[in-house]
Amino acid sequence: MSYFLDVVLPIRIERTFTYSLTEHQAAHLEQGMRVAVSFGKSKIYTAIAFRVHREPPRAYEAKPILEILDERPILSSEQLAFWQWMATYYMCTLGEVLRAAIPNGLLLETETTVHLSENDSIDDGALTDDEFLIVEALQLQGQMVVKDIMVLTGKKRVLPLLNQMVTKGIVRLKENIYEKYRPKLVKYLRLHRAYQSEEALETLLDDLKRAPKQTMAILAYFDRWSKDKKPIRLKAFEQQNAISKAVIKSLLDKSVFEQYSIQTDRVIFEENKSNADDIVLNPYQKEALGKIENSFGQDKVCLLYGVTASGKTELYIKLINQAIKSGKQVLYLLPEIALTAQLIQRLKTFFGNQVAVYHSRYSQNERVEVWQNVLHANDAAKVVLGARSALFLPFVSLGLVIVDEEHEQSFKQFDPAPRYHARDAAIYLAHIFGANCLLGSATPSLESFSNAKKGKYGLATISRRYGNVSLPEIELVDIKEARRKKRMKGHFSERLLDEMNNTVELGKQIILFQNRRGFAPILECTTCGHSAQCPNCDVSLTFHQNRNQLRCHYCGYHMHKPKTCEACGNTTLDTKGFGTEQVQEEVVELFPKLKVGRMDHDTTRGKYAYEKLITSFENREIDVLVGTQMVTKGLDFDNVGLVGIMNADTLLNFPDYRSHERSFQMLVQVAGRSGRSKERGMVLIQTYNPYHQILQQVSTYDYEAFFKEQSYERRQFKYPPFSKLIRVTLRDRDFNKLNEGAGWFAQSLRNVLKVQILGPESPVVSRIRNEYIKHLLIKMPFGNAISATKKSIKRVENSFDAISKFRSVRVTYDIDHI
Repeated sequence: MSYFLDVVLPIRIERTFTYSLTEHQAAHLEQGMRVAVSFGKSKIYTAIAFRVHREPPRAYEAKPILEILDERPILSSEQLAFWQWMATYYMCTLGEVLRAAIPNGLLLETETTVHLSENDSIDDGALTDDEFLIVEALQLQGQMVVKDIMVLTGKKRVLPLLNQMVTKGIVRLKENIYEKYRPKLVKYLRLHRAYQSEEALETLLDDLKRAPKQTMAILAYFDRWSKDKKPIRLKAFEQQNAISKAVIKSLLDKSVFEQYSIQTDRVIFEENKSNADDIVLNPYQKEALGKIENSFGQDKVCLLYGVTASGKTELYIKLINQAIKSGKQVLYLLPEIALTAQLIQRLKTFFGNQVAVYHSRYSQNERVEVWQNVLHANDAAKVVLGARSALFLPFVSLGLVIVDEEHEQSFKQFDPAPRYHARDAAIYLAHIFGANCLLGSATPSLESFSNAKKGKYGLATISRRYGNVSLPEIELVDIKEARRKKRMKGHFSERLLDEMNNTVELGKQIILFQNRRGFAPILECTTCGHSAQCPNCDVSLTFHQNRNQLRCHYCGYHMHKPKTCEACGNTTLDTKGFGTEQVQEEVVELFPKLKVGRMDHDTTRGKYAYEKLITSFENREIDVLVGTQMVTKGLDFDNVGLVGIMNADTLLNFPDYRSHERSFQMLVQVAGRSGRSKERGMVLIQTYNPYHQILQQVSTYDYEAFFKEQSYERRQFKYPPFSKLIRVTLRDRDFNKLNEGAGWFAQSLRNVLKVQILGPESPVVSRIRNEYIKHLLIKMPFGNAISATKKSIKRVENSFDAISKFRSVRVTYDIDHI
């Protein structure tokens, strides 16, 4: 009797693949288990079991699976349903979702080992020098891995050599499978059973009279045990009692002590110190909580629109507490890893070791442990705090989903697939589990606020700051006039410098916002006008003074700063524009006594870099913090008296239909970092156009006027929330082929779809990593069947792929493009 298994492979293929099973394997396998399978000539993949059945594949002969890797499924059925929805909605493959979702620690690695063939008649004289070296080493060692052969031969590319030796029958290659995840085992110490009685212990101490250090170790053990009756960690026991490893080893060898190991999670928080029930809400928070609970009672998503520092986090903690008490799991999504460092401290105060953190800065082993705790609904993962990737965790009893700072662009995944929006995906995930979903923001996205206005979402508002502290005063500084009158010092206006001096004298801290990292975006020759360009991308290289490098922020290419112009040879090189490095340098020159910190992508690469920087600022070890958009997102500092925005115009004048929305959100958010405790804060926005409508709305916190104006413009030009956008991206290394292919694709879509299609057009950066890019934008009014539109687009893509000259052109889709 034949059995077959459909599996999901972690690669970009449109469908599942079928493998054969034995009757015993079929009886054991369940959906969501991992299996090792061979795919192609020799590749071994970790696949997910999808469906056991008895229908053989028609197009090919089914191979047997290599191994079943799990006793129980590593995925919940709800999570697999969520992945299927994501693959369908975002027009990608289930394999791509799997690759994004599963931690690398759960995907097996294969290692190629090289063995001598069983051919006894190897002619040494016919071997090349490299082949002779390899054969001689294999005769001594039996087998070698590819890395060892690279070292032996001194070559980086040895696979062609090995393939040549396989063809000659000299060696054979073998793929070995091994798990990447290694559990953490902590060593503990206990007294042997033979010495548990008083008589045996007295005899032992008499025998050890000539070994005072061993006697001291035994007495220290009993002293520790008598205090807390808890298992004794070996390492802590040695350190706290100044006992050497040699003494412990001697006692282990004499079977006085026994050593054993306990598997432990790598990240453990201490017990909670406070009770969430003790949080006292003010009247505005109580009113908002009532509206949220009313929305949840009607099975609606709720939008919490609360001004900065209005106490939204206290409401979140109350709702999390309710969910945990009802035995449910909670997912708390944040847009930026930087926010988790500060929020962990607040959540673990109330929920202690029930909090788990999941994001890309954690190691693969740590992520696997969170995965397993969530799957088994352990107490160690009742509350999962994470960035967008936390959506993929295998929840089994999800009761509440919180999306904080829901307006943030960071919730959107751009590359690789799936190109999802975590806010929208979180709403669907909550729907699958029948869980409550809360979106929170001080500057909601137009889509969410529009849904709340229509009644699709519930709406709860908090219009006052916690403790009735006034919102910061926002002042617009005209730097065009200041430059004309020569009242600028570097990139600082006189007004900003005066306010910085006043703030420092009051003992307050300062945040300076410049949304560009590096020292300067362009290094230009003032003689001929040449500026260094990236050889792989159509973008100029950014100058980083700390490393004395020119660096591409798209592909990572970098070069040492040249001393002369590459075009004309003159030494007249000068920087144009400015980034966070230059702002930091100018602050140090202007205020030499102040401690200046910088928070951008360059200074936060390490695992704990965010936490160290934020803690230093909280502890007032840093007086001035210069940062990019990282400093705008929900951070809570109680001693900030001034926020300075170096140049608001770079945000406003970006060629994007969302530039005004993003400018308003970012400026209001960064302004909200000021004056969060007792005294009113100050915000200075430097701009060349202080009369710009968006800046006027920011200065008065007029979100309603901003919403009406932007909604009117979006309705006129058919942009969200009044239509859905699908962006089709085509890439190829051949510019002419891409041009022709993009034109063909656009015309075919216009023939099939009866909606507005813009393009093809080249984006602002039209070449990245030597691939040229073209975009098409499909505008779909609400009411059009999106599933039928997607099927039509896929039919066009299939016809496109069938044309031989276009097969190298890669097509990707961005649904709900932002």
